[in-house]
Amino acid sequence: MLSFEEAAAYLDGVADGLPAELSRQLNGGINMVPDEKRDLKTPSLYILGEYIKSRAMGRYIVLYYGSFRRLYGGKSDEELKKHLKDVLIHELTHHNESLAGDHDLEVKDAIQKEHYNRTGEYIPTKDIDLYGKHSER
Repeated sequence: MLSFEEAAAYLDGVADGLPAELSRQLNGGINMVPDEKRDLKTPSLYILGEYIKSRAMGRYIVLYYGSFRRLYGGKSDEELKKHLKDVLIHELTHHNESLAGDHDLEVKDAIQKEHYNRTGEYIPTKDIDLYGKHSER
């Protein structure tokens, strides 16, 4: 598995390769921390990343290396890189939706979490429509 430093360097490279307009007004940047984080209401869920909008600190993204290590510790470096990139794009989507006054991904995240709490089954947000169903792919 990639070390914290290797994962952070990879994430920096991914972020640098994305169009600059995706991170406009992201004044706190994209940060990776070594911690793992669990959902307070559903402790069995690990939080991989968060988009944070704060009056005091501005807008920023945090990815939790410890959560990635916990969930993907036995996976290949390439698989971990895919998950890092996917979570970064997910959090950047939250950022851009926030700038546009849209909250579709927040709604999908809530549906995903409610489904998990009800069934114990994880479904990707891409498979959730805004009516609370998931597609059979």
